[in-house]
Amino acid sequence: MKTDMFSSLKVIHGAARSTALSVAASMVLAAALATPVSTFAATSATSAKTSKHAKAGKKPAAPAKVSSKAAKAGKAAAAKTAAADDDAPRASVKRKRVTYTTNGRHHTVVRRVAYEPRPPTVGQAFGLHETPDALMLRSSVAYVVDQNTGEPLFDKNSRAVVPIASITKLMTAMVVLDSKEPMTDQLEVTDEDRDYEKNTGSRLSVGSVLSREDMLHIALMASENRAAAALSRYYPGGRPAFLAAMNAKARQLGMTDTHFENPTGLTSQNVSSARDLVKMVNAAYQYPLIRRFSTDHSYEVYTGKRTLAYNSTNALVRNPTWDIGLQKTGFINEAGECLVMQANIHGRPMVLVLLDSSGKYSRFADATRLRTWLDNGGDQARITSADAGGPGT
Repeated sequence: MKTDMFSSLKVIHGAARSTALSVAASMVLAAALATPVSTFAATSATSAKTSKHAKAGKKPAAPAKVSSKAAKAGKAAAAKTAAADDDAPRASVKRKRVTYTTNGRHHTVVRRVAYEPRPPTVGQAFGLHETPDALMLRSSVAYVVDQNTGEPLFDKNSRAVVPIASITKLMTAMVVLDSKEPMTDQLEVTDEDRDYEKNTGSRLSVGSVLSREDMLHIALMASENRAAAALSRYYPGGRPAFLAAMNAKARQLGMTDTHFENPTGLTSQNVSSARDLVKMVNAAYQYPLIRRFSTDHSYEVYTGKRTLAYNSTNALVRNPTWDIGLQKTGFINEAGECLVMQANIHGRPMVLVLLDSSGKYSRFADATRLRTWLDNGGDQARITSADAGGPGT
Protein backbone atom coordinates (compact mmCIF):
# COMPACT_ATOMS: atom_id res chain seq x y z
CA MET A 1 0.00 0.00 0.00
CA LYS A 2 2.83 2.37 1.00
CA THR A 3 4.64 1.47 -2.17
CA ASP A 4 1.57 2.37 -4.29
CA MET A 5 1.19 5.73 -2.51
CA PHE A 6 4.88 6.48 -2.97
CA SER A 7 4.66 5.69 -6.69
CA SER A 8 1.63 7.96 -7.14
CA LEU A 9 3.31 10.81 -5.28
CA LYS A 10 6.43 10.34 -7.41
CA VAL A 11 4.38 10.58 -10.61
CA ILE A 12 2.59 13.74 -9.41
CA HIS A 13 5.90 15.28 -8.30
CA GLY A 14 7.43 14.52 -11.73
CA ALA A 15 4.47 16.05 -13.54
CA ALA A 16 4.65 19.18 -11.38
CA ARG A 17 8.38 19.54 -12.03
CA SER A 18 7.85 19.11 -15.80
CA THR A 19 5.10 21.73 -15.77
CA ALA A 20 7.31 24.15 -13.81
CA LEU A 21 10.09 23.75 -16.38
CA SER A 22 7.56 24.34 -19.16
CA VAL A 23 6.38 27.56 -17.45
CA ALA A 24 9.98 28.78 -17.06
CA ALA A 25 10.81 28.03 -20.70
CA SER A 26 7.66 29.79 -21.87
CA MET A 27 8.49 32.86 -19.79
CA VAL A 28 12.04 33.05 -21.19
CA LEU A 29 10.82 32.71 -24.78
CA ALA A 30 8.08 35.26 -24.17
CA ALA A 31 10.60 37.81 -22.91
CA ALA A 32 12.89 37.15 -25.89
CA LEU A 33 10.04 37.75 -28.31
CA ALA A 34 9.01 40.97 -26.56
CA THR A 35 5.58 39.51 -25.70
CA PRO A 36 4.15 40.23 -22.23
CA VAL A 37 5.15 37.35 -19.96
CA SER A 38 1.77 37.42 -18.24
CA THR A 39 0.14 35.88 -21.31
CA PHE A 40 2.41 32.85 -21.28
CA ALA A 41 2.35 32.59 -17.48
CA ALA A 42 -1.44 32.54 -17.44
CA THR A 43 -1.57 29.90 -20.17
CA SER A 44 1.03 27.68 -18.53
CA ALA A 45 -0.53 28.08 -15.09
CA THR A 46 -3.86 26.98 -16.52
CA SER A 47 -2.19 23.96 -18.10
CA ALA A 48 -0.50 23.10 -14.80
CA LYS A 49 -3.78 23.22 -12.87
CA THR A 50 -5.53 21.17 -15.52
CA SER A 51 -2.79 18.53 -15.37
CA LYS A 52 -2.84 18.42 -11.55
CA HIS A 53 -6.62 18.07 -11.35
CA ALA A 54 -6.57 15.42 -14.03
CA LYS A 55 -4.11 13.36 -11.98
CA ALA A 56 -6.32 13.74 -8.89
CA GLY A 57 -9.50 12.95 -10.81
CA LYS A 58 -11.00 16.37 -10.13
CA LYS A 59 -12.78 18.83 -12.40
CA PRO A 60 -10.40 21.50 -13.78
CA ALA A 61 -10.73 24.96 -12.25
CA ALA A 62 -11.50 28.07 -14.32
CA PRO A 63 -8.47 29.74 -15.92
CA ALA A 64 -6.70 32.19 -13.66
CA LYS A 65 -6.95 35.88 -14.51
CA VAL A 66 -3.81 37.75 -15.51
CA SER A 67 -2.62 39.74 -12.50
CA SER A 68 -2.86 43.52 -12.73
CA LYS A 69 0.82 43.73 -11.77
CA ALA A 70 1.85 41.57 -14.76
CA ALA A 71 -0.43 43.51 -17.08
CA LYS A 72 1.09 46.81 -15.95
CA ALA A 73 4.58 45.38 -16.47
CA GLY A 74 3.65 44.42 -20.03
CA LYS A 75 2.27 47.88 -20.75
CA ALA A 76 5.36 49.54 -19.27
CA ALA A 77 7.63 47.44 -21.50
CA ALA A 78 5.61 48.38 -24.58
CA ALA A 79 5.72 52.07 -23.63
CA LYS A 80 9.49 51.89 -23.12
CA THR A 81 9.95 50.35 -26.59
CA ALA A 82 7.79 53.05 -28.19
CA ALA A 83 9.76 55.80 -26.45
CA ALA A 84 13.06 54.32 -27.59
CA ASP A 85 11.87 54.37 -31.20
CA ASP A 86 10.50 57.91 -31.01
CA ASP A 87 13.44 59.42 -32.92
CA ALA A 88 13.74 56.59 -35.47
CA PRO A 89 12.36 56.86 -39.02
CA ARG A 90 8.79 55.61 -39.24
CA ALA A 91 8.35 52.33 -41.09
CA SER A 92 5.34 50.34 -42.15
CA VAL A 93 4.83 47.37 -39.83
CA LYS A 94 4.14 43.82 -40.87
CA ARG A 95 3.43 40.91 -38.53
CA LYS A 96 5.42 37.71 -38.59
CA ARG A 97 3.99 34.53 -37.07
CA VAL A 98 6.54 32.62 -35.00
CA THR A 99 5.98 29.04 -33.82
CA TYR A 100 8.08 27.27 -31.20
CA THR A 101 7.82 24.05 -29.19
CA THR A 102 8.40 23.51 -25.46
CA ASN A 103 7.79 20.26 -23.57
CA GLY A 104 6.04 18.75 -26.58
CA ARG A 105 3.52 21.60 -26.87
CA HIS A 106 3.30 24.01 -29.81
CA HIS A 107 3.03 27.74 -29.08
CA THR A 108 2.38 30.45 -31.65
CA VAL A 109 2.95 34.16 -31.19
CA VAL A 110 2.82 37.07 -33.60
CA ARG A 111 5.90 39.29 -33.65
CA ARG A 112 5.86 42.76 -35.20
CA VAL A 113 8.56 43.22 -37.83
CA ALA A 114 9.38 46.68 -39.24
CA TYR A 115 9.65 46.61 -43.03
CA GLU A 116 9.57 49.42 -45.54
CA PRO A 117 10.64 48.83 -49.13
CA ARG A 118 12.26 51.89 -50.70
CA PRO A 119 9.79 53.67 -53.00
CA PRO A 120 10.90 54.71 -56.49
CA THR A 121 12.75 58.00 -56.81
CA VAL A 122 11.39 60.88 -58.86
CA GLY A 123 13.98 60.07 -61.53
CA GLN A 124 12.86 56.45 -61.69
CA ALA A 125 9.22 57.47 -61.86
CA PHE A 126 9.95 59.66 -64.90
CA GLY A 127 12.21 57.11 -66.59
CA LEU A 128 15.47 59.04 -66.24
CA HIS A 129 17.33 55.86 -65.33
CA GLU A 130 16.52 54.53 -68.81
CA THR A 131 18.74 57.16 -70.43
CA PRO A 132 21.84 55.42 -71.87
CA ASP A 133 25.29 56.91 -71.48
CA ALA A 134 28.76 55.93 -72.65
CA LEU A 135 30.05 55.21 -69.14
CA MET A 136 27.04 53.19 -67.98
CA LEU A 137 26.60 55.37 -64.90
CA ARG A 138 24.10 54.40 -62.22
CA SER A 139 23.14 58.03 -61.65
CA SER A 140 20.19 59.20 -63.70
CA VAL A 141 21.61 62.76 -63.79
CA ALA A 142 25.31 63.47 -64.38
CA TYR A 143 26.96 66.72 -65.34
CA VAL A 144 30.68 67.60 -65.48
CA VAL A 145 31.87 71.13 -66.24
CA ASP A 146 35.31 72.69 -66.55
CA GLN A 147 35.26 75.21 -63.70
CA ASN A 148 37.51 77.71 -65.43
CA THR A 149 35.81 77.83 -68.81
CA GLY A 150 32.28 76.62 -68.03
CA GLU A 151 32.60 74.07 -70.83
CA PRO A 152 30.35 71.02 -70.29
CA LEU A 153 32.35 67.80 -70.62
CA PHE A 154 29.68 65.23 -69.76
CA ASP A 155 25.94 65.71 -69.78
CA LYS A 156 23.23 63.26 -68.83
CA ASN A 157 19.80 64.77 -68.15
CA SER A 158 21.34 68.00 -66.86
CA ARG A 159 18.10 69.95 -67.39
CA ALA A 160 15.93 67.54 -65.36
CA VAL A 161 14.46 69.20 -62.26
CA VAL A 162 14.60 66.71 -59.38
CA PRO A 163 14.79 66.70 -55.56
CA ILE A 164 18.30 67.44 -54.27
CA ALA A 165 18.09 66.36 -50.60
CA SER A 166 21.01 67.60 -48.45
CA ILE A 167 22.81 69.24 -51.36
CA THR A 168 20.51 72.01 -50.05
CA LYS A 169 22.94 72.63 -47.19
CA LEU A 170 25.39 74.42 -49.50
CA MET A 171 22.78 77.15 -49.94
CA THR A 172 22.02 77.03 -46.22
CA ALA A 173 25.71 77.64 -45.48
CA MET A 174 25.94 80.59 -47.89
CA VAL A 175 22.90 82.29 -46.34
CA VAL A 176 24.30 81.77 -42.83
CA LEU A 177 27.64 83.32 -43.80
CA ASP A 178 26.01 86.16 -45.75
CA SER A 179 24.14 87.17 -42.58
CA LYS A 180 27.46 88.12 -40.91
CA GLU A 181 26.09 86.91 -37.56
CA PRO A 182 28.88 86.13 -35.02
CA MET A 183 30.18 82.60 -35.49
CA THR A 184 30.82 82.34 -31.74
CA ASP A 185 27.13 82.78 -30.82
CA GLN A 186 25.75 79.79 -28.91
CA LEU A 187 22.73 78.12 -30.53
CA GLU A 188 20.44 75.66 -28.75
CA VAL A 189 18.62 72.78 -30.45
CA THR A 190 14.90 72.76 -29.65
CA ASP A 191 11.85 70.74 -30.64
CA GLU A 192 11.40 73.12 -33.58
CA ASP A 193 14.58 71.68 -35.10
CA ARG A 194 13.33 68.09 -35.17
CA ASP A 195 12.37 66.52 -38.48
CA TYR A 196 8.59 66.21 -38.48
CA GLU A 197 8.34 65.35 -42.19
CA LYS A 198 10.58 62.30 -42.55
CA ASN A 199 10.78 61.61 -38.79
CA THR A 200 14.52 61.02 -39.02
CA GLY A 201 16.59 60.91 -35.87
CA SER A 202 19.70 62.83 -34.92
CA ARG A 203 22.65 62.44 -32.59
CA LEU A 204 22.23 66.11 -31.71
CA SER A 205 19.60 65.84 -28.98
CA VAL A 206 17.17 68.58 -28.01
CA GLY A 207 18.89 70.86 -25.52
CA SER A 208 22.31 70.58 -27.14
CA VAL A 209 24.18 73.89 -27.37
CA LEU A 210 26.87 74.59 -29.97
CA SER A 211 28.43 77.67 -31.52
CA ARG A 212 27.19 78.83 -34.90
CA GLU A 213 30.56 77.78 -36.34
CA ASP A 214 30.30 74.24 -34.96
CA MET A 215 26.71 73.94 -36.22
CA LEU A 216 27.84 74.96 -39.70
CA HIS A 217 30.81 72.58 -39.57
CA ILE A 218 28.80 69.43 -38.82
CA ALA A 219 25.96 70.48 -41.14
CA LEU A 220 28.37 70.60 -44.09
CA MET A 221 30.75 67.75 -43.21
CA ALA A 222 28.36 65.23 -41.63
CA SER A 223 25.04 66.55 -43.01
CA GLU A 224 23.67 67.04 -39.48
CA ASN A 225 20.06 68.03 -40.05
CA ARG A 226 19.24 69.55 -36.66
CA ALA A 227 22.32 71.74 -36.93
CA ALA A 228 21.06 73.13 -40.25
CA ALA A 229 17.58 73.60 -38.79
CA ALA A 230 18.95 75.47 -35.76
CA LEU A 231 21.06 77.71 -37.99
CA SER A 232 17.96 78.75 -39.91
CA ARG A 233 15.95 79.42 -36.74
CA TYR A 234 18.61 81.77 -35.33
CA TYR A 235 18.68 83.81 -38.55
CA PRO A 236 17.45 87.42 -38.20
CA GLY A 237 13.71 87.15 -38.76
CA GLY A 238 13.63 83.44 -38.01
CA ARG A 239 13.20 80.47 -40.34
CA PRO A 240 10.66 82.13 -42.71
CA ALA A 241 13.16 84.92 -43.39
CA PHE A 242 15.92 82.35 -43.85
CA LEU A 243 13.93 80.44 -46.49
CA ALA A 244 13.14 83.69 -48.29
CA ALA A 245 16.88 84.48 -48.31
CA MET A 246 17.68 81.02 -49.72
CA ASN A 247 15.32 81.49 -52.64
CA ALA A 248 16.47 85.08 -53.19
CA LYS A 249 20.09 83.86 -53.33
CA ALA A 250 19.11 81.22 -55.88
CA ARG A 251 17.50 83.86 -58.08
CA GLN A 252 20.55 86.09 -57.70
CA LEU A 253 22.77 83.23 -58.95
CA GLY A 254 20.49 82.64 -61.95
CA MET A 255 19.22 79.29 -60.63
CA THR A 256 15.91 79.37 -62.47
CA ASP A 257 15.12 75.65 -61.93
CA THR A 258 15.62 75.81 -58.16
CA HIS A 259 13.28 76.15 -55.18
CA PHE A 260 13.78 75.62 -51.44
CA GLU A 261 11.15 74.77 -48.85
CA ASN A 262 13.41 73.96 -45.89
CA PRO A 263 17.07 74.40 -44.87
CA THR A 264 17.93 70.70 -44.44
CA GLY A 265 16.80 69.05 -47.68
CA LEU A 266 14.50 66.61 -45.87
CA THR A 267 11.70 67.32 -48.31
CA SER A 268 11.10 66.43 -51.94
CA GLN A 269 10.04 70.05 -52.54
CA ASN A 270 13.66 71.24 -52.51
CA VAL A 271 14.38 70.86 -56.22
CA SER A 272 16.98 71.90 -58.76
CA SER A 273 18.71 70.84 -61.98
CA ALA A 274 22.33 69.81 -62.48
CA ARG A 275 22.96 72.99 -64.45
CA ASP A 276 21.71 75.10 -61.54
CA LEU A 277 23.76 73.10 -59.05
CA VAL A 278 26.96 73.91 -60.96
CA LYS A 279 26.14 77.59 -60.35
CA MET A 280 25.55 76.88 -56.66
CA VAL A 281 28.83 74.94 -56.29
CA ASN A 282 30.77 77.72 -58.02
CA ALA A 283 29.22 80.29 -55.67
CA ALA A 284 29.82 78.18 -52.54
CA TYR A 285 33.44 77.66 -53.60
CA GLN A 286 34.04 81.36 -53.00
CA TYR A 287 33.54 80.85 -49.23
CA PRO A 288 36.72 79.55 -47.54
CA LEU A 289 34.78 78.14 -44.55
CA ILE A 290 32.49 76.11 -46.83
CA ARG A 291 35.50 74.68 -48.63
CA ARG A 292 37.24 73.79 -45.37
CA PHE A 293 34.25 72.43 -43.44
CA SER A 294 32.78 70.40 -46.31
CA THR A 295 36.07 68.60 -47.01
CA ASP A 296 37.04 67.93 -43.39
CA HIS A 297 37.40 64.21 -42.53
CA SER A 298 36.16 64.26 -38.93
CA TYR A 299 35.26 66.71 -36.18
CA GLU A 300 34.29 66.63 -32.49
CA VAL A 301 31.82 68.92 -30.77
CA TYR A 302 30.83 69.35 -27.13
CA THR A 303 27.07 69.81 -26.78
CA GLY A 304 27.01 70.88 -23.14
CA LYS A 305 26.05 67.30 -22.30
CA ARG A 306 28.64 65.15 -24.04
CA THR A 307 31.25 65.11 -26.77
CA LEU A 308 30.15 63.85 -30.19
CA ALA A 309 32.55 62.66 -32.89
CA TYR A 310 31.33 63.21 -36.45
CA ASN A 311 32.75 61.87 -39.73
CA SER A 312 32.36 63.00 -43.32
CA THR A 313 29.49 61.50 -45.30
CA ASN A 314 31.74 61.42 -48.39
CA ALA A 315 34.22 58.52 -48.46
CA LEU A 316 36.18 60.16 -51.29
CA VAL A 317 37.54 62.96 -49.07
CA ARG A 318 39.57 60.31 -47.22
CA ASN A 319 40.95 58.93 -50.48
CA PRO A 320 44.42 60.43 -51.12
CA THR A 321 44.05 59.96 -54.88
CA TRP A 322 41.33 62.61 -54.95
CA ASP A 323 41.95 66.37 -54.77
CA ILE A 324 38.58 67.68 -53.61
CA GLY A 325 38.05 71.39 -52.93
CA LEU A 326 34.36 71.28 -51.97
CA GLN A 327 31.73 68.56 -51.67
CA LYS A 328 28.25 67.76 -50.40
CA THR A 329 26.25 64.54 -50.32
CA GLY A 330 22.51 64.06 -50.06
CA PHE A 331 19.84 61.41 -49.77
CA ILE A 332 16.11 61.06 -49.30
CA ASN A 333 13.94 58.38 -50.89
CA GLU A 334 12.57 60.73 -53.54
CA ALA A 335 16.01 62.05 -54.54
CA GLY A 336 18.11 58.89 -54.39
CA GLU A 337 21.83 59.18 -53.62
CA CYS A 338 23.26 62.58 -54.63
CA LEU A 339 26.72 64.14 -54.78
CA VAL A 340 28.24 67.45 -55.90
CA MET A 341 31.97 68.16 -55.86
CA GLN A 342 34.63 70.58 -56.98
CA ALA A 343 37.78 68.57 -57.71
CA ASN A 344 41.02 68.90 -59.63
CA ILE A 345 41.16 66.17 -62.25
CA HIS A 346 44.15 65.76 -64.51
CA GLY A 347 45.28 69.25 -63.54
CA ARG A 348 41.93 70.87 -64.34
CA PRO A 349 39.40 72.18 -61.79
CA MET A 350 36.07 70.46 -62.43
CA VAL A 351 32.56 70.59 -61.00
CA LEU A 352 30.80 67.21 -60.87
CA VAL A 353 27.08 66.77 -60.23
CA LEU A 354 25.59 63.30 -59.72
CA LEU A 355 21.90 62.98 -58.82
CA ASP A 356 19.47 60.14 -58.28
CA SER A 357 22.05 57.37 -58.07
CA SER A 358 20.56 53.94 -57.47
CA GLY A 359 22.83 52.55 -54.75
CA LYS A 360 24.47 53.69 -51.52
CA TYR A 361 27.99 53.71 -52.99
CA SER A 362 27.18 54.09 -56.67
CA ARG A 363 27.48 57.90 -56.63
CA PHE A 364 31.11 57.52 -55.50
CA ALA A 365 31.71 54.79 -58.09
CA ASP A 366 30.20 57.03 -60.78
CA ALA A 367 32.49 59.90 -59.74
CA THR A 368 35.46 57.56 -60.07
CA ARG A 369 34.31 56.41 -63.53
CA LEU A 370 34.03 60.03 -64.66
CA ARG A 371 37.47 60.88 -63.29
CA THR A 372 39.04 57.86 -65.02
CA TRP A 373 37.35 58.84 -68.27
CA LEU A 374 38.66 62.40 -67.96
CA ASP A 375 42.15 61.16 -67.03
CA ASN A 376 42.13 59.14 -70.24
CA GLY A 377 41.33 62.22 -72.29
CA GLY A 378 37.55 61.83 -72.45
CA ASP A 379 37.82 60.21 -75.88
CA GLN A 380 34.41 58.51 -75.78
CA ALA A 381 31.16 60.12 -76.84
CA ARG A 382 31.46 63.41 -75.00
CA ILE A 383 27.87 64.17 -74.06
CA THR A 384 24.71 62.12 -74.01
CA SER A 385 21.44 63.63 -72.90
CA ALA A 386 17.74 62.93 -72.94
CA ASP A 387 16.68 66.39 -71.83
CA ALA A 388 13.18 67.21 -72.98
CA GLY A 389 14.03 70.90 -72.95
CA GLY A 390 17.02 70.76 -75.22
CA PRO A 391 18.61 68.75 -78.03
CA GLY A 392 21.73 67.82 -76.07
CA THR A 393 25.18 68.17 -77.51
